[in-house]
Amino acid sequence: MDTIAALWNANTPEAADALLQRTNTQPLRIQNFVDNEFQQLSPSATCMDSYNPRTGKPLIQVPCSSHADVHEAVDAAARAFPSWSQTPRRERSRLLQKVADLIEENKLMLALWESIDQGKTISRAIAEIERAASNFSYFAQFILSEEGTVRYVDGESPIMAYEHRSPVGVFGLITPWNMPLYLLTWKIAPCLAFGCVAVAKPSEVTSVTAFLLCEIFRQAKLPPGVINMVFGKGASAGSALVNSPKVRGISFTGGLSTGIRIRQDTAADIGKHISLELGGKNPNLIFEDVDMSKAVPLAARAAFENSGQICLCGSRIYIHRSRYEEFITAFVDYVKQSYRCGETLGPVVSKEHYSKIRAYLALAQRDSATFHLGSVPEKDPQGGYWISPVILTGLSQESQVIQEEIFGPVVTVSMFDTEEEAIALANDNANGLAAVVMTNDVSRMRRVGERIDAGLVWANCWLVRELGTSFGGMKASGVGREGGLQSRDVFTNLRTVHVPSRW
Repeated sequence: MDTIAALWNANTPEAADALLQRTNTQPLRIQNFVDNEFQQLSPSATCMDSYNPRTGKPLIQVPCSSHADVHEAVDAAARAFPSWSQTPRRERSRLLQKVADLIEENKLMLALWESIDQGKTISRAIAEIERAASNFSYFAQFILSEEGTVRYVDGESPIMAYEHRSPVGVFGLITPWNMPLYLLTWKIAPCLAFGCVAVAKPSEVTSVTAFLLCEIFRQAKLPPGVINMVFGKGASAGSALVNSPKVRGISFTGGLSTGIRIRQDTAADIGKHISLELGGKNPNLIFEDVDMSKAVPLAARAAFENSGQICLCGSRIYIHRSRYEEFITAFVDYVKQSYRCGETLGPVVSKEHYSKIRAYLALAQRDSATFHLGSVPEKDPQGGYWISPVILTGLSQESQVIQEEIFGPVVTVSMFDTEEEAIALANDNANGLAAVVMTNDVSRMRRVGERIDAGLVWANCWLVRELGTSFGGMKASGVGREGGLQSRDVFTNLRTVHVPSRW
């Protein structure tokens, strides 16, 4: 069976279900995408099963790309770079906009498979696919109105000094499983816009929409080799990509341990551009002057959207002591009504991740935490990787449950008495990705927001992004920024050219 055609044509829930029933005994195999072609797998090729998080049954088989497979893709990208880097901006813009249009045209099909593959609700998936299209549209327009710096040096022979940027070369783009297509396109769009070429490696846990995106690239008629996709495990395919001397930049979103390994592996290659967006354990500070009818839904959304599997989730809630009891009662009631497994809340992504979350909840139980909602799930999940929302109190600030990223539908609630204490609690963590500040005092929004160690701070809102603003974290949450001009810094080299007015 032609896998890409089978998935592409299964564009309704009924058609997708029928396809999965037909392939129940022998799951479909996806393929690497190199030089605008899907690479045929030999019968003896090594593959791994990727599972349907709603059922726990095999969904699709993903190739375990070897070092040779990765090097083939890197070579294809390297061949494409000279031509693509010299392609006029207007033509690059046209092709990127074509990709955006095709994503939008096939939004419901892509959202359906994103929901099936990752476990997220269909409404969450649609929002992310729309953002994926916006990523391409934004950078398609950005490169048409780019500005640079020109300065003049007076003297006997005046000099004009101007900044000139050129694309870095071949990039390795490595993305996680929680927002598969959205985060993949967040890297591919600026990479291609600024004249680089890429080999992308999506998570082996959620590869379906990345595979479908390759068909969109083919339909958009991107030149061969400009964007290539390899599938497989990070320890093999990802490592080969990071360590290739032909790869001149790495943009990675994922876990801290992998980010550390990437820095270690690239330490000797000083000129290789590195952008790392790592984990978050984000505080949500709720002050005494809030309107509780607004604060509770916002806190719940920030904690439980996508089953808490967003690096920006506000999983550490700190509330002023005077409103604590009121908040807990309203928060528990709201979450109980609004976040129901199988309806408004999907499963977590995999059995391995289910076990990780369960281990933290067992630790919370041993630490005598109060479970206001939820419990420690069964050790062996039956019928999918479902974990109901968990609201915990009674943990010390030093608890691993408060200090470490759980990345699931788990939130802790603690108290503070003063503004200074709230800031100290927010900053008492190795991570520094995002934060939420809830208050009706605009001065406090600025005063507190500007002192929190976080790359992104939201006041009385959450997950709002303007694509030109910088995205990235402080401390253990990573190095580098992406978005607008910051993405340009990642994907281009900067030189200053000095030209005399006369010779």
